[in-house]
Amino acid sequence: MAAKRDYYDVLGIQKGASEGEVKSAYRKKAVEWHPDKHKDNKEEAEVRFKEINEAYQVLSDSQKKQAYDQFGHAAFSRGAGGAPQGNPFGQGGFGGRSGPFTYTYTSQGGPSTAGFDFGDPFEIFEQFFGGRGGFRSQSLPRYSIDIDFMEAVRGVEKDVSVGGKRRKIKIPLGVDDGNRIQFDDFILSINVRPSREFERDGADIYSVEKISFSLAALGGEIGVKTVDDNVKIKVRAGTQSGVMIRLRGKGMPHLRGRGRGDHYVRVQVEVPTKLSWGQKRILKELQEDGL
Repeated sequence: MAAKRDYYDVLGIQKGASEGEVKSAYRKKAVEWHPDKHKDNKEEAEVRFKEINEAYQVLSDSQKKQAYDQFGHAAFSRGAGGAPQGNPFGQGGFGGRSGPFTYTYTSQGGPSTAGFDFGDPFEIFEQFFGGRGGFRSQSLPRYSIDIDFMEAVRGVEKDVSVGGKRRKIKIPLGVDDGNRIQFDDFILSINVRPSREFERDGADIYSVEKISFSLAALGGEIGVKTVDDNVKIKVRAGTQSGVMIRLRGKGMPHLRGRGRGDHYVRVQVEVPTKLSWGQKRILKELQEDGL
């Protein structure tokens, strides 16, 4: 059996990552490798999705994380034979299971991914993103639907065909890529098409605004597009490239909740590449003055 990858590498984080960084990394990786988004390569996606969920379950739990940091994957191995002395999880892992998932064991006692129960990773995913999990949901047929970014912001009604019947369904505002909505007789996975203008992290929105060198130096006002409207924001004199300006309450609506996230504008100062003789002279003078 292939060696397990380091859990920190799986999520793309450093060993000292905070709880928030672990959650953020899981959110991005789980959505990226959700099997519903890889229909042409579902086998690999299922392996990666399981791996990501397993890493999250360990690194998001302080006790399991401590054991992993000390003993590595051996902390969750089945049986005491290969477990390090003092390993608190050496006797059959978590309640007789290998790691936080259910496996079918071979005659030699090693775990076989062929018997892996994908109900666990999907249930964790649904709980993380606010979906309704449970044993009943695992038996329901699953479908997926693509929606635009702005449809996720505002909510949308869609006519869909389910089981050969036309249905009108309502997708709530604030829905995120990878969310799963459970209806009475099926589960719907949401695939949100990316926006060219905005990036999203949970309920927060991020965008980039390019400003001139002179505006950054002298300060002024610029117009910024949000998911709702256009607003004017002030740029302070001496603003550096990369500075983030927060627009409170201008982000995504919270799914099944009140309020909204924030919109963060990342300022990008454009350095001019073509200057007139007079402009070069002025900049030369500023350079000589130490500016």
